Amino acid sequence: MNRDHSEARGSGLGARDEARAPSPESRGPGSRRGRMLADSAVVEEMPVWLEVNGEPAVTWMCTPDQLEELATGWLHGEGYIESLDDLVKLRPCAPDVGFWAEVKPERVALVKGENRKRVLASGCGAVSTFLADPHQVAHAPARGQPPAPERLRALFKELFARGERYNETGGIHAAALTDGERLLYHAEDIGRHNAVDKVVGAAVIARQRLAGRGLLVTGRISAELAYKAARAGLAYVATPSVPSTLAVTIARRTGIVLVGRAVSGTPHVHRPDA
Repeated sequence: MNRDHSEARGSGLGARDEARAPSPESRGPGSRRGRMLADSAVVEEMPVWLEVNGEPAVTWMCTPDQLEELATGWLHGEGYIESLDDLVKLRPCAPDVGFWAEVKPERVALVKGENRKRVLASGCGAVSTFLADPHQVAHAPARGQPPAPERLRALFKELFARGERYNETGGIHAAALTDGERLLYHAEDIGRHNAVDKVVGAAVIARQRLAGRGLLVTGRISAELAYKAARAGLAYVATPSVPSTLAVTIARRTGIVLVGRAVSGTPHVHRPDA
């Protein structure tokens, strides 16, 4: 399999954030750089496109880092790949920032055969996506349980502490995969669905297990996020915010536990159907 790692890394897509990030000293309390970031209070947003087997698939409005992870995670969340072995090639285009993906034809046929409806999803901005009917999702047994509330709050504390852009601007989402004891992968993005794709993509690229893991998100849990979690085999999704009604329907059918108000003293736990 040829995934063009060297080209992706050398194009500057993956290294863009490292080249732009200020040094720890320049971000220190009272530093000129720190004050400038606090005063400007903006987050980066740019379009990044993806073609799958020669056909336009999606254009994200996203924060321009971890883009290989974003593309891989989106392909996984939409069902184009189950593992890295299904991704024959992922080739970047640097001038206008995008990717050409080549996946196994049978995977594309499966996605097209699901006859999903195009909807304007509840993501940040006008997010067009394809969703199946939540009420037609097949039932699955429970996949696992979230950690105790105290442990969950500690994991979110670590998630917030890692958020450099959040601490600088307050205007960005974050996501993390966890094994219940520590954060395994972390990402920030202007779109919460993008942040989720980035952490899932990071795990897929590293060939790490997704099934049974937990997902922490800083925004509400929407239907599209619940679908992504279901495809990844995750056991639970937790947020300081709340889930949507469709997300609860999807989670109950697919065996996922949803935890709303996860950093409060009284989390709201939505368990799968018996």
